[in-house]
Amino acid sequence: MSSSKKEDWMNSKWRPMMGWMYMFVCFFDFVLAPILWSLTQAIFHGGVNVQWQPLTLQGAGLFHISMGAVLGIAAYGRTQEKLNGASTTGTSVGTTYTPPAPIQATTPTSFSTPTPVVAPTITPPVVPTPTNSKSAVPMSGGFPPL
Repeated sequence: MSSSKKEDWMNSKWRPMMGWMYMFVCFFDFVLAPILWSLTQAIFHGGVNVQWQPLTLQGAGLFHISMGAVLGIAAYGRTQEKLNGASTTGTSVGTTYTPPAPIQATTPTSFSTPTPVVAPTITPPVVPTPTNSKSAVPMSGGFPPL
């Protein structure tokens, strides 16, 4: 078997293999391992004191984030290959970067002059002066004498 056949096979199958691997890992971690954990506890008469902790959720789920990025970028790359006419078999298309066309900045012809912001005027509240009358509320904050 020549090295070009191995390279073609690997280049054409790595995307589906990543998807299969991720599907298998998720199936094991979220379906199969919790069932096996509970069966093991029941068979060996162990008290189920601790539930199954999914391994892929350790470390804030970085495995799922990274696999999402890998599979997402792979799907995007394959879409670009299909749009450019590459087939699923045969020679592989290299990942060459083509920068986007530069954006030509256009300056607006005129701007309206901004209106000046005027600070609001704050007037202090009017405080009535206390009187010496017995009907007025004393300064100590209690009720007026009867």
